[in-house]
Amino acid sequence: MRIVCIGGGPAGLYFAILMKKLNPAHQITVVERNKPYDTFGWGVVFSDATMDNMREWDPVTADAIQVAFNHWDDIELHFKGRTIRSGGHGFVGIGRKKMLNILQERCEELGVELVFEKDVDSDLEYPDADLIIASDGINSKIRNRYNEVFKPDIVTRPNRYIWLGTNKLFDAFNFIFEKTEHGWFQAHIYKFDDTTTTFIVECPEHVWQAHGLDKADQQQSIEFCEKLFEKHLDGFPLMTNARHLRGSAWLNFQRVKCEQWHHFNGKSHVVLMGDAVHTAHFAIGSGTKLALEDAIDLTRLFKEQGDAVENIPAVLSRYQEVRNIDVLRLQNAAWNAMEWFEVCDARYCDTLEPEQFMYSMLTRSQRISHENLRLRDAKWLEGYERWVAEKAGVPVAADQNPPPPMFTPFKLRGLTLANRVIMSPMAMYSAEDGAANDFHLVHFGSRALGGTGLLYTEMTCVSADARITPGCAGMYKPEHVNAWKRIVDFVHANSSAKMGLQLGHAGRKGATKLAWEGIDQPLESGAWELISASPLPYLPNSQVPREMNRDDMDRVKEDFVRATKMGAEAGFDILEFHCAHGYLLSSFLSPLTNQRKDEYGGSIENRARYPLEVFKAMRAVWPADKPMSVRLSCHDWFPGGNTADDAVAIARLFKEAGADIIDCSSGQVWKGEKPVFGRMFQTPFADRIRNEVGIPTIAVGAIFEADHVNSIIGAGRADLCAVARPHLADPAWTLHEAAKIDFKGQAWPKQYLSGRAQFETNLKRSYAAPGK
Repeated sequence: MRIVCIGGGPAGLYFAILMKKLNPAHQITVVERNKPYDTFGWGVVFSDATMDNMREWDPVTADAIQVAFNHWDDIELHFKGRTIRSGGHGFVGIGRKKMLNILQERCEELGVELVFEKDVDSDLEYPDADLIIASDGINSKIRNRYNEVFKPDIVTRPNRYIWLGTNKLFDAFNFIFEKTEHGWFQAHIYKFDDTTTTFIVECPEHVWQAHGLDKADQQQSIEFCEKLFEKHLDGFPLMTNARHLRGSAWLNFQRVKCEQWHHFNGKSHVVLMGDAVHTAHFAIGSGTKLALEDAIDLTRLFKEQGDAVENIPAVLSRYQEVRNIDVLRLQNAAWNAMEWFEVCDARYCDTLEPEQFMYSMLTRSQRISHENLRLRDAKWLEGYERWVAEKAGVPVAADQNPPPPMFTPFKLRGLTLANRVIMSPMAMYSAEDGAANDFHLVHFGSRALGGTGLLYTEMTCVSADARITPGCAGMYKPEHVNAWKRIVDFVHANSSAKMGLQLGHAGRKGATKLAWEGIDQPLESGAWELISASPLPYLPNSQVPREMNRDDMDRVKEDFVRATKMGAEAGFDILEFHCAHGYLLSSFLSPLTNQRKDEYGGSIENRARYPLEVFKAMRAVWPADKPMSVRLSCHDWFPGGNTADDAVAIARLFKEAGADIIDCSSGQVWKGEKPVFGRMFQTPFADRIRNEVGIPTIAVGAIFEADHVNSIIGAGRADLCAVARPHLADPAWTLHEAAKIDFKGQAWPKQYLSGRAQFETNLKRSYAAPGK
């Protein structure tokens, strides 16, 4: 094949090496706009795993890089006068210039043609090429030429950063945070050769502007950074090699993600590679990793499917299909890491203590979890678990193993939970005229025995016409109190679990069939009149609700107050006010469902007016020593609906009204929503509200293993974790998860103790089985 690589960065050079090795008959040219053996930039970093991958494909290149690279295992944090270090992280650092020079030399050894000082504007300059690799960087001219084909999604991020260097040598990957009168700056620092260290300084836009750095030139910016970090630089100056850039050289990161990766221009097949097709933020240090592994994967496919011209279309199609999965996974992790640094000024720097800040930073990408940290640095993690336990009021003797965060107690007002696990409210549709029955006794009783710290009832309706379905539980008749009290008393008598009552009103989503008969489908007979903030049906075929008037508001408020008093009489430990998922109170909060023109519509304050009115009336009659939570839909996932910004504002209003904790869910407000699902996908809402509003939160959504709970609680992203469907599949979920992480401190019911040892033994056997 005739192959032309436009752009002499890691992707183009390494692909040229691998393809020339695969078949020396290939005629390969790499075209670079810079001078021979010249490049810009400081150091690049990638993981040990990437290095191992390179060694498999070209040991000569890998060996040359290994001689030149700097390897370190430790990450060191400098924050609020403290220095905290954790090991076992495995990074490789090398100067960008040195690495490219190694790749260039290897190309020459193999017979790859290198063309320098040529700026290519178009792929059509090489009409004789069978395959053109467009590895021409983030501002790729080739990609831009075919925008309508490649469909790049380019997002400019808000933080400002400047890429500097210094001759002060650091022996770990250092993160330094310094507070100024206008906010926080952070530095990302790693040594990449015997004399030089990369020193990236980053800050939010408003902090950058407040210090006048938007008007500073490069030298003034460097002097500012030298003064800011002088106690860490020990007199060494900061340096730039970006004098070719105009202005201050402070940049905004651009996230690039292309829908299509390859194109046939009529003569040649063109494929994007490296930063031209995808970027990864420097917070995770994987831009070079992505570029190198692009080259490896494309070469692998040519090796498997044949490196002949006629196979190019199939190979490129398969390349995008396979590679896109890994790239998206890493880009998502990089996005999480990037966002952490973007919001730490507003969310973490002032609120978290150094120990928890370090844990939060280490787990920022969500690729490193609690148990993964244990594998990397067990001693550091044990020390952190001890710190968390002591903060929760559990002193741990020096010769004892501390409990993981999941199994530390949590206190709200007069309520203390034994652990951080909640069974989420989940509709069972099995009540009889609103009354909980034997099914509910077994349902809640079995999960209380299964170890969860708190069990929430399903949405318990405050009147017969507040129900979702005829099978929904209620708290509006005297017999309902006794039915629930029977369950609460059983849970209290037979476990350490506490019971929470979630009160709600279905609103426009009411009068529907049981879930297994047609979820959200309106009743064909026996329906009741519906009310809502505005007369908008949930589905096109749903009953149209009547817009609430003042009399309706007063009646519903009285219903909630009555149900609150009944809940106290039944012995519940905590009360949750349901303002989520498109039900009545949620319909006031969302602009999608609240189109009122009176004082209860319009602004956030107006939309929250009635829910707050009801909440305050409930709080007034609920026992003062018992907490109240509020469940919110923190994102409507639909244009024009509430976003996370609105959820923060609403949570702040409820905090001022006396809420003790916010239960952070999302969606189910408007049909046609498009949630972005994934592991722990709603936890960012709990994280933001907890750390920006300053109120405890409950995380919920795709939390299904102890590692998730420990990571969330450990990082201070939430105070409790609500687990829903896993509890339906496994009533003893908490006991089983404790066994899986080998935590011995979780008590089992004495009646079940004989089963514990066998369960734990079987787990160990399964882990030791082949393939585990």
